[in-house]
Amino acid sequence: MSTPAPFGERLTEAADRLGPLCVGIDPHPGLLASWGLGDDVAGLREFSLRAVQALYGAVGIVKPQSAFFERFGSAGVAVLEEVIAASRAAGLLCIVDAKRGDIGSTMDGYAAAYLTEGSSLAGDAVTLSPYLGAGSLQTAFETARANGRGVFLLTITSNPEGAQVQHARDGEGVPVAASIARAAAEQNRAERSTGAELGSVGLVVGATIGSAATDLGVDLAGAGGPLLAPGLGAQGGRPEDLAAVFAGATRAVVPTSSRGVLSAGADKEALAAAARSLNAMLRPLRTGSGRPAKA
Repeated sequence: MSTPAPFGERLTEAADRLGPLCVGIDPHPGLLASWGLGDDVAGLREFSLRAVQALYGAVGIVKPQSAFFERFGSAGVAVLEEVIAASRAAGLLCIVDAKRGDIGSTMDGYAAAYLTEGSSLAGDAVTLSPYLGAGSLQTAFETARANGRGVFLLTITSNPEGAQVQHARDGEGVPVAASIARAAAEQNRAERSTGAELGSVGLVVGATIGSAATDLGVDLAGAGGPLLAPGLGAQGGRPEDLAAVFAGATRAVVPTSSRGVLSAGADKEALAAAARSLNAMLRPLRTGSGRPAKA
């Protein structure tokens, strides 16, 4: 089995071709109910696979949230494996939102599960927590690189509690978030030296953080990887705010919406239309200077 092209390269191509929007596949109990589905494994499976089918051709990137599958135990994880396989078979890039992070052999296990070609849990990328030290993720970086996968490091999140760690400064006055961005830049250096626009180590930066990146001196553009930006729609993020939040790095932004799209309902055409509409608003980000349209 051949190794896929580097994730950063594949993400750039998908965003240029279909637009930058990533739709989160988040089977909230409320969404299952609104689709007329039961809050059970059967409903989970119907919801998730129907979403994948509807989103094919409307977007190039999806992001299943592992927690909403794990709550059903092994049967739910089996559905997640189906969703990952269906997404990849359809040509959708699949970011598994698992937020894993640990040390030593435990991190080795997570890397094997989420980043190794042939693993049923391996999408095209996975979200990771670097708060045991970015160096603890070295196995994940190496495994991702060897398998054409990507990783996204939690960097500046929108939840108020995140500031306790992410905004804290070390003895030299460098914010933790800035250190994470620098670690990503180091990992991306070799890939970008070949001419790639983006490396495969990205950052998670909330769409609703306002001026936090600028205030903290976090060099989002200098990180050299994609910027996964959750929070559009139900969490209060607006397309028209992204140009300011990600000033100088908008081409790298992968805006994410889950409920904002999925609330369109179970009808596949309506769901696809909602995704296409939001994606069209976000396309100006790809120019590097354009401002998304107002919703």
